[in-house]
Amino acid sequence: MARTKGGPRAHARHRKVIKAAKGYYGRRKSCFRTAVQAVEKAGQYAYRDRRAKKRNFRALWIQRINAAARLNDMTYSQFMHGLKLANIELDRKVLADLAVHNEKDFAAIAKQAADALKKAA
Repeated sequence: MARTKGGPRAHARHRKVIKAAKGYYGRRKSCFRTAVQAVEKAGQYAYRDRRAKKRNFRALWIQRINAAARLNDMTYSQFMHGLKLANIELDRKVLADLAVHNEKDFAAIAKQAADALKKAA
């Protein structure tokens, strides 16, 4: 009986890795051994950065809200506290979008937050 070496399966596995390494520089795209390392490391970066992306966007939203709140004579923390007191439940993503695209709407929300702060004080 002839010995089986798994040629078709090995070829398919190599082809899969080389395809995943498409666009890489030098041997990383064509040499199987280096392509395996490059693809594995790329996967680690992708996994890590899917989580970091969430942190980065939240920080960006907070910066945008802070800038818009300061145009309405409030700090970010005062603005968020005022929203809580006024029972306005908008998340930071929506608030940041309003701050960038609809300044008038954001100003109206900021006025409500300021009024709620004055009432509480």
